Amino acid sequence: MKVPSNVPASIVTRNLSDFVKETGNVYESIAIISKRANQISVKLKEELNGKLSEFATTVDNLEEVFENREQIEISKHYERLPKPTNLAIEEFLEGKVTFHTPELEEPTADKAE
Repeated sequence: MKVPSNVPASIVTRNLSDFVKETGNVYESIAIISKRANQISVKLKEELNGKLSEFATTVDNLEEVFENREQIEISKHYERLPKPTNLAIEEFLEGKVTFHTPELEEPTADKAE
C-alpha cells in the first residue's frame, strides 16, 4: 500500500467543521472515517503478514532470531508508518473516500414490490 508523504505520523489537532463539510453531520463523518481506517488497517496487516510469512519457520531457534535482520527492518518500517486513522482522516478530508447512505438512495424496483 502506498502511503502519501503528507500524512502526519503523530496526532494533529483538527477542526471539526472540516468534517461536517462532506456529510453535514460530524458523527456520520467520524463513522465513515472509522470504517475506512479499519479497511486500511486490515490491508496493512495483510501486507505485513505476507512479507513476514517468508521468514516463518517451524523451529524456534534463538540463533535464528538474531540472524533475521530483514524481518526486523520490515517490522520497523511498518511501525514508522502513519496510523490507519490518520490515513483515513487525510483521505476523507481530501475527498478520496466514497460512501453511500442507504436511507437517501432511491429504492429499487425489487424493494417496491
